[in-house]
Amino acid sequence: MNVAELVNDAARWVLPAFLVGLPLYGYLRGVDVYGEFVDGAQEGFWTAIKTIPFMVAILTAMAVFRSSGSLAALLNLAAPLSRLLHLPSDILPLVILRPLSGSASFAYTADLMRSFGPDSLIGRLGSAVQGSTDTTFFVLTVYFGSVGVKNARYAPAVGIIGDVAGFVAACLVTTFLFS
Repeated sequence: MNVAELVNDAARWVLPAFLVGLPLYGYLRGVDVYGEFVDGAQEGFWTAIKTIPFMVAILTAMAVFRSSGSLAALLNLAAPLSRLLHLPSDILPLVILRPLSGSASFAYTADLMRSFGPDSLIGRLGSAVQGSTDTTFFVLTVYFGSVGVKNARYAPAVGIIGDVAGFVAACLVTTFLFS
């Protein structure tokens, strides 16, 4: 048996080991495992309830942004930059959508895959951008809003810097490896 087969076999047992091992460990330590699980689930439920208004707000804002034509106008403004950087213009909507909405950016990435194929440069760029960036404004809105943070301070700037760094790295590595 080679190392790859050994790793694959071990990987199959990691999740089941955690699902059985952690509750067993807690039980052996005298913890009411089921009671703690139910308390955690109840806390998670109320957290989810508190986040609903913030999710509705950000999803509505995204729909208005796209429906109003603002997204298209922003893409038209960014087209010269795309040509200057030798990037396919089809990737630009993903760069704009990703910090705003995970579901919208995922749907757009799936559309890129259907249109160009997963093994195309655009498909690979879409996958790399999707995996290298985050839904910054969604995270800030939902999570900060649900816990009552009123002043995000440097979080938006740091999030956008991280997204730009992820986008640049994804584009550089993908174009280096696949073009």
